[in-house]
Amino acid sequence: MRRRDKEGILQREMPEAGIRSISKEKRTAELSFSSETPYMRWGEAEILDHAPGACDLSRLQSIGCVLFNHNKDVVIGKILSAEIRDHRGVATVEFDADEKSQEIFDKVQSGTLKGVSVGYIVNSWEYVEKGTKTADGRFEGECNIARKWTPLEISIVSIPADPTVGVGRSYENGSSLETRERLIQLNQNISRRYER
Repeated sequence: MRRRDKEGILQREMPEAGIRSISKEKRTAELSFSSETPYMRWGEAEILDHAPGACDLSRLQSIGCVLFNHNKDVVIGKILSAEIRDHRGVATVEFDADEKSQEIFDKVQSGTLKGVSVGYIVNSWEYVEKGTKTADGRFEGECNIARKWTPLEISIVSIPADPTVGVGRSYENGSSLETRERLIQLNQNISRRYER
């Protein structure tokens, strides 16, 4: 699932396979938080680039935290490590020991909660026209590629949008300036295509 919160932060949920391994003793889990799987949004495919230098992990690595359902008031753990591996964002997270965090950790261990989501901002978009490929040959249009993006938080989520695909997303309209700028950019892309 992919959506925006009230502040315009994008959110992208991973399917059931998001959580890779769990250590009950250490209270940790290794999970996937992002991939390059395209998803249709505003009538066009969107892709998060995972090439070297595309994803800025510094914020996740320095102050990133683990939330429940993207609720900034329900912090359930910290991010011990985050990296890009095989074109996927992978992290090791440690759950806190308070009552709410323990409740979520118990549900993760039992398999009741399997969904993972990432909150992120995009710093640079590339539009690829239908029938053309990017210079690196990795993506074919029509699509919008987040060439520079920054993950802000990782969430354990209760309802992934589509457990049958690599990444599921949804969108919630935000009122932020970034949301309006993105809509203007998409409208300009559509207008350019119709002018031809």
